[in-house]
Amino acid sequence: MEMKGAVASACRLLATGLFTLVAVNVQAATVESMRLWAAPDHARLVFDLSAAANANVFSLENPARLVIDLDDTQMDTDPSTLPLHDSAITSVRSGLRDGGGLRVVLELNREIEPRHFTLTPNDQYGHRLVVDLEYPGESAVENPIDPIEAMIRDQEIQSQRAVAQQQVPGSPQVSAPAEPVEVQEARPHPRRDIIIAVDAGHGGEDPGAIGPSGTREKDVVLEIARRLAAEVNSTEGFKAVLTRDGDYYIGLRQRTALAREQKADFFVSVHADAFTSPRPQGSSVYALSQRGATSETAQWLADSENRSDLIGGVDGSLSLRDKDQVLRGVLLDLTMTATLNDSLSIGGQVLEQLGRVNQLHKTRVEQAGFMVLKSPDIPSLLIEVGFISNPDEERRLRDPVHQTGLSQAIFGGLREHFERYPPPASLLSWQRDNQRRPSGNEYRIQSGDTLSAIAIRHGVPVGQLRQANDLNGDAIRVGQVLQIPSS
Repeated sequence: MEMKGAVASACRLLATGLFTLVAVNVQAATVESMRLWAAPDHARLVFDLSAAANANVFSLENPARLVIDLDDTQMDTDPSTLPLHDSAITSVRSGLRDGGGLRVVLELNREIEPRHFTLTPNDQYGHRLVVDLEYPGESAVENPIDPIEAMIRDQEIQSQRAVAQQQVPGSPQVSAPAEPVEVQEARPHPRRDIIIAVDAGHGGEDPGAIGPSGTREKDVVLEIARRLAAEVNSTEGFKAVLTRDGDYYIGLRQRTALAREQKADFFVSVHADAFTSPRPQGSSVYALSQRGATSETAQWLADSENRSDLIGGVDGSLSLRDKDQVLRGVLLDLTMTATLNDSLSIGGQVLEQLGRVNQLHKTRVEQAGFMVLKSPDIPSLLIEVGFISNPDEERRLRDPVHQTGLSQAIFGGLREHFERYPPPASLLSWQRDNQRRPSGNEYRIQSGDTLSAIAIRHGVPVGQLRQANDLNGDAIRVGQVLQIPSS
């Protein structure tokens, strides 16, 4: 009898376990909350899930809708509370799907291209389903640069790459005529603006560091970035492009891609530092390093910032091979070396200006492998304006007056550099050239020109041509005006 009783008890336990397992499978996941982030070129809808769930996303027409089906999932939040303004979504409704599971329907007011992916848990979030509604033909930048300025900038970049390629041993040289030809009259100067890409770190899903009183890094740096952009735009000869001008997330690689798309001359990413101790304070400036970090702090910070994509939500299945190929191509023509040198030079000037308005945490430009700085053809800096984890500095970072001082200091360092070394086709270059008294003839550099070819063409020694134009080497740029000394 005792044996039969034990067997019966075991069977009852097994049956209970099987029933529990079935119940768990029926309600495997719950939508605990939903969040919506609206950007100029897309909207992002995030489902916070209690467990992983299979999703099927498809579009319907007449009227336009996007349907999101989640297997074995139930709703435990109110979708009607989502802030739908400035997005492609007119309304959201949900219900049980035929055959089980959850169906969420988005009523749409414009054409979209949907994309979705899931994210596994990390330090800040659990399981997530991310649904991106991308707007075809729309730009992530609200005020893109003029197409003519973009074309001028393209010509400059091509010239820089051509010169760099000619500096590589064994590369083909441009042939030049042996006899002097008539001096070509300089074309009208383009007088283009110098484009500064201003990147506010984090955003949307990724709040960044959070101060003792709850101040979020993403909010502080967006305010400083907006003030910096206003400083840039109010200065003749400069124009700012914000990578984000709202509370939404942009992937680290996409930020530099936007800067390249807008033909930026410089990229500056604004952040607020944090540490486990509340004592550290002060501003720091960082540049990219190809070899390794200059300090443990720089490496720790780079690792921390590079994890943003895990928090902000980036589809890990996206192919990046095209970007890798771009990187390899640019490295071949030595542009990366010049870019890093410019970054360090400008970083030193920005650091000096920041030291006038705030304590410095690091007195030199540090270097590490920041992913957001890995744009091979654009000089770039990451600036930690202060420690949001320090109570006193957190308070100052919220102060509009201090924010303005920081933005003025950052732009002061950038402006100082570009006033000394303006891009050849820029308004600042034209102003500088017109302050000089012309001596002899002028020649405006065209695509494919080299200094030696120009010297031969005009019958003057290369050394004399360098001396007349204060050149230290053979690097020249499209649009640059050379003074041709009388032979």
